[in-house]
Amino acid sequence: MSTISSVHEILAWVMIVGGGIAGAWATSAHWVESVRSEALWILHNVFHGIVAIQVALGAIIVGFGDVDADQNHMFYGFLTFVGVGIIIGYRHLSAYKYLLYGLGGLFVMGLAIRAMLLNPIAA
Repeated sequence: MSTISSVHEILAWVMIVGGGIAGAWATSAHWVESVRSEALWILHNVFHGIVAIQVALGAIIVGFGDVDADQNHMFYGFLTFVGVGIIIGYRHLSAYKYLLYGLGGLFVMGLAIRAMLLNPIAA
């Protein structure tokens, strides 16, 4: 189970850095049209996929491992997943799409940081 825990920890950092970059990029794209590109949406799709993988890995670690995860860590992990779902659910707001993805990405990144700071594994 330590391999899965290691992957979960590494992907947490990828999710935080990727969410920050994707969120800042999309927020700036709301005002600056020249930074809008297909790569922005690819980055957001990868970021959202990593969030889903993180939640699945966390569930595997808690469900099949000998690990008692902190309840707050699991709560914030669940909130990141729900946050991505809300962002995707409101993507039809074409006038504010970049702002939604930008601020939403930064919010999800903040939730992930909060989850990491809560001492996720109680030995």
